[in-house]
Amino acid sequence: MQWSEVIENPLLQNLPFKIELNRFGQILMSPASNHHGRIQAKLAGLLWGQRPDGEVITECSVDTPDGVKVADVAWASAAFIQKFGYSTPYPKAPELCIEIVSPSNSKIEIAEKIQLYLAQGALEAWVVYEDDAMELFSPSGAMTQSRLAPGFELER
Repeated sequence: MQWSEVIENPLLQNLPFKIELNRFGQILMSPASNHHGRIQAKLAGLLWGQRPDGEVITECSVDTPDGVKVADVAWASAAFIQKFGYSTPYPKAPELCIEIVSPSNSKIEIAEKIQLYLAQGALEAWVVYEDDAMELFSPSGAMTQSRLAPGFELER
């Protein structure tokens, strides 16, 4: 299955699941939760406030060698948006891709997604846990502070 088929299929609209594709075109689904949505909205709002020079995108689809992955939250610079617009999925990852870990996610799955975003051009990839703990990564490895959003903290 191609991503355009997923987007256009009326049976796959308005599901309470996050949908992604693996490299074989098979649909992967993750159940949504209100707590996950709350963290997603909080991240988006805080990023809008700190980085108004770009766009914040929730459920941001990125084409990767392992299929289409969907970052829970992404930040894209004005230059990125000028180049790629709102094409779906993006052929390259926006500068910042964020994954919020749900109970259904494995550590291996999240680590693989982070590496895929970074390999597709993200400058940073963050992992946010449901207790608001965060891990930040760049292509060169773990970071203690974001370069794209210095001083960023999730308010508890």
